[in-house]
Amino acid sequence: MNYTVKQLGDLAGVSARTLRFYDQIDLLKPGKINDSGYRIYSREQVDLLQQILFYRELGFSLKDIRHILSAPDFDIDSALAEQYHKLLKERERLNRLIATVEKTLSAKKGEITMTDREKFEGFKKDLIDRNEEQFGREIREKYGAETVEESYKKFGSLSKEDYDRTVRIQEEMFTELEAAMKAADPHGAAAQRAAALHKQWLGYFWTSYTKEAHAGLVRMYVDDPRFTEHYDSRLGKGGAKMLRDAVLIYTGLK
Repeated sequence: MNYTVKQLGDLAGVSARTLRFYDQIDLLKPGKINDSGYRIYSREQVDLLQQILFYRELGFSLKDIRHILSAPDFDIDSALAEQYHKLLKERERLNRLIATVEKTLSAKKGEITMTDREKFEGFKKDLIDRNEEQFGREIREKYGAETVEESYKKFGSLSKEDYDRTVRIQEEMFTELEAAMKAADPHGAAAQRAAALHKQWLGYFWTSYTKEAHAGLVRMYVDDPRFTEHYDSRLGKGGAKMLRDAVLIYTGLK
């Protein structure tokens, strides 16, 4: 079946304006333009729109979606299978958080007793799952699967007090990094305090520490755009680089 812009928009729950914009940026071109000048979409475009909306729900930018869909090896069946597994993981994550909230409500009513560890188990597991989804492949290649699993296990067993300490240490580290950014000096006192705090923070996740591993991690912060964005979004452009340089000086491996 073929659809006009309005018909496809009504079917998919998107505006005609959105479909026209997708056409303009070469994300979703109509199958043809009829004699009256109307955009006409066929089954192929319907399937592609479904993919676009899936990727949008998963948080991909339009630029990234266009790159994915235009790749020579793009396969809709494989993409659907991948999205299916991601959605299952997201359902597991939501179910885990729902269960935590339900237990908390029951505990507030006096129906059950909930330990401090139980209150945070769902959130810690959520952080681990998100980290695995975003960076799992890279950190496994760099440090090995066994090391990564041990790190996850250690983080998952943190007490509430230790978990709170990791949050405070990280906030203090960012405060020192902000001062280092203003001074533009990775050798300075603020930058070196930030490097020491970063090492302290890693101690709650890593089962063992080496200067080489620490240096390798902060180099990845700059080499991998996703890590860079995490620090630069908090500190401004150059934030990840400041932490890297500070740590390399701190470890003596610059």
